[in-house]
Amino acid sequence: MGNELRDKLLDAALAHVPFDGWSDATRDAAAADVGISAEDAAAHFPRGAVGMAAAYHQRGDHMMVAQMADTDLGAMRYSERVAAAIMLRLGVAGDKELVRRGTALFSLPQNAAEGARLIWGTADQIWNALGDTSDDINWYSKRVILSAVYGSCVLFWLGDTSEGDHATRSFVNRRIANIMQFEKFKSKARSSSGLGALLSIPEALFAGVRAPSGSPRSDKTGRDRT
Repeated sequence: MGNELRDKLLDAALAHVPFDGWSDATRDAAAADVGISAEDAAAHFPRGAVGMAAAYHQRGDHMMVAQMADTDLGAMRYSERVAAAIMLRLGVAGDKELVRRGTALFSLPQNAAEGARLIWGTADQIWNALGDTSDDINWYSKRVILSAVYGSCVLFWLGDTSEGDHATRSFVNRRIANIMQFEKFKSKARSSSGLGALLSIPEALFAGVRAPSGSPRSDKTGRDRT
């Protein structure tokens, strides 16, 4: 019942966020909408605005993963799968004003770490849903890079007025293409005697780095794990 009420509060809050932002005022207004006291609402979201905005973001991640499982990603090239995942995530975000208000909230210095954690979580969910099996430093580098890409795509999307977010789709494709070009450069560099020797130094330094224990693993690209 607690989780159900928490979801109802979050649903009710969405109507108030465009006017009051992610704030305690929004939480209290949502409480009135569902017929509970402001104190009870605070018990469900003790971190107030930050907690509600974080819950909304994480709900979007879960929706994205569900849609990825229902999408035939196997027919796509790997770069296309990543781009499709980003577009699916933006698609489930709903009203841009809700995201814009959340972006403003998490841009505040006291909330920046939480905002970065949420973006990292989105990148992690995407890689896990795509069946990422890396267990070394690549586990971290993939998520760092995708976090930066996703963050830039969100900012572009918020200002996109094109029909069907066509401009955003093109922007996402360009960003993913840039990453793939960098990966191709690294691959060629490894085969070069001079650059390969240089690359071997940082690779040796991070050779002992491993992904966190318990990280999801799958050999089923783009599908739910059992």
